[in-house]
Amino acid sequence: MKLVIQRVSHASVTVDGTVVGKIGQGFLVLVGVGREDTKAEVDRLVKKMIGLRIFRDENGKTNLSLKDVGGELLLVSQFTLYADCSHGNRPGFTNAGEPKLAKELYEYMIEACRQELPVVECGEFGADMKVELQNDGPFTILLD
Repeated sequence: MKLVIQRVSHASVTVDGTVVGKIGQGFLVLVGVGREDTKAEVDRLVKKMIGLRIFRDENGKTNLSLKDVGGELLLVSQFTLYADCSHGNRPGFTNAGEPKLAKELYEYMIEACRQELPVVECGEFGADMKVELQNDGPFTILLD
């Protein structure tokens, strides 16, 4: 599993002209599921992601977590995180999880996050989505 975590001032995801997920301050997370991923991997990454201390404290140090600042979470599935560009110019996606597995683990991640945070929004699995964000920092972290 691969996560691209962006600390944002606000973010939204739109499908067919309709906003399906929108947050204020928090994390926009692009979620890529690999062929070998499991629920245990999701649990490990959710714990790590929610515990990341990358928000500024009263002294301007990155020392506060998502929970500490009352941050919100927007999860967006993105199989292209598994693009393999090592041969030629057209990416291959053989390391991405099959759609059934990917959807199951993405939905599991959404529910796991909802157990930890009051505001968890999400994109629509498999849809053509338009994502807008204002990266705060910019601050972007890769977890896998």
